[in-house]
Amino acid sequence: MFNKISKFLKDVKQELRNVAWPTKDDLKEGTTIVIAFSIILGIFIWIVDNIFTQIVNFVIFR
Repeated sequence: MFNKISKFLKDVKQELRNVAWPTKDDLKEGTTIVIAFSIILGIFIWIVDNIFTQIVNFVIFR
């Protein structure tokens, strides 16, 4: 059993050496894109929510 665990950990270590880790610039760029997209999506959802709220209020309180 310990041999299997030891082999597994060695394989994990070997696979981690093969991983292509992103550079700092890639990480900054990706983070910026995610934050910008999240803000844009949040604004879009807020606008759509306000439109639907106005429609519902118009229909209910007409």
